[in-house]
Amino acid sequence: MIPLSIAELASVVDGKPHGLPDAPDTDPGADPLNAPVTGPAVIDSREAAPGVLFAAFEGEHVDGHDYAAAAVGAGAAVVLATRPVGVPAVLVDDVTAALGALARHTVRELGATLVALTGSSGKTSTKDLIAQLLRELGPTVWTPGSLNNEIGLPLTALRADAGTRHLVLEMGARGVGHIRYLAELTPPRIGVVLNVGTAHVGEFGGQDRIAQAKGELVEALPAADEGGVAVLNADDPLVRAMAARTRARVVLFGESGEADIRAEEARLGADGRPSFTLCTPTGRSGVTMRLYGEHHVSNALAAAAVAHELGMPATQIAEALSSAGPLSRWRMEVTERADGVTIVNDAYNANPDSMRAALKTLATMGHGGRTWAVLGHMAELGDDSQAEHDAIGRLAVRLNVSKLVCVGGLEAAWLDMGAKNEGSWGEESVHVSDAQAALELLRNELRSGDVVLVKASRAVGLERVAIDLLGDTEGGVAAR
Repeated sequence: MIPLSIAELASVVDGKPHGLPDAPDTDPGADPLNAPVTGPAVIDSREAAPGVLFAAFEGEHVDGHDYAAAAVGAGAAVVLATRPVGVPAVLVDDVTAALGALARHTVRELGATLVALTGSSGKTSTKDLIAQLLRELGPTVWTPGSLNNEIGLPLTALRADAGTRHLVLEMGARGVGHIRYLAELTPPRIGVVLNVGTAHVGEFGGQDRIAQAKGELVEALPAADEGGVAVLNADDPLVRAMAARTRARVVLFGESGEADIRAEEARLGADGRPSFTLCTPTGRSGVTMRLYGEHHVSNALAAAAVAHELGMPATQIAEALSSAGPLSRWRMEVTERADGVTIVNDAYNANPDSMRAALKTLATMGHGGRTWAVLGHMAELGDDSQAEHDAIGRLAVRLNVSKLVCVGGLEAAWLDMGAKNEGSWGEESVHVSDAQAALELLRNELRSGDVVLVKASRAVGLERVAIDLLGDTEGGVAAR
């Protein structure tokens, strides 16, 4: 973050300093209000270090105020809090709002190009690709993992400093108005919208409402003559229509012939990795990705569009995309065990679009061995939940997945029912109660050459199945 004194920090967040020692009469320059806060901001006292700002959030199970003294003891310069904590603090009415105000101040003072992206699926993987491309052009800060809400976004922005050239921010939404708020905190110059799918359709109340929410990003961009650029998916009609909602210059990406940044000859290799020819206004170059799944072609094109806008030539973009790896865990994380069993841990989250993409990738990775899909429920689908789970079960059959293990309650039963209703499947699909039951089944039946996909919404916790399976043998190495 931009270094501030405690007095300046209090002014920015409209807070009141509290618990600071008195200034010594003999040295007025040593006034504690002038003590520097160099950042970044942290919300876990175990991450406290000299100069940081500790933001004390009151959670459902843990109250950060109880750890304020520990944070200051570890070197934190000051605590952002709603009540006195017995150590130097700046007191505010709302820590979330104060952190947002501090982030707004920081990005206003930075000379960095701010890139924001949103979409129903692929946000984190695309953000990681953009970051890996842009860091070749200069110091880049990006959202760690999926910290894309009103707390995570300011925390990311406050990791930037005077040397930061690019700030890449993922923006999530739980409803209409959320992205508008995030864009007000950290106004982007380049905004990327990946897709409008059915993830969280139950929470939003319909796909049109999802489109409305995602489009708030392009509405927040500056005008074209002020440098604003909206990067939109030409292959998604709901995203492409957002061109009418922005003052920014529009750049289209996709496999459509009308896309400015385009993929030609896209294909999925036998190892599940995509290849394509990257076509830009300034040149063409071949890309073969290290990531797994055909959905990464679209993600790569979005990242390429951003890099192209910032001056990277096609050959350099292609080289960077071909060398880019996963930065965030449990997203098509492929590991081969010492005994020849391959585990694909894609258990961070799930929605119908990402489920389909993962299953299609699994189907290409069998190499003559058996393919296993260990699936749990997809959350927040509302009235569409039964139909969507049934459709995924049917797709597993159509893709000739060898074994389907449906984990959990009612939604898992719908997965199992869809598979069994699609064809003559019997023992090929099984419904088990929980992750432990799935783990026991797999341990008894896996053999060398099998490929196992593990995927569900985050709340299911199926990543434990993948982690425990990898712990069953020694010497597991990243696959191919």
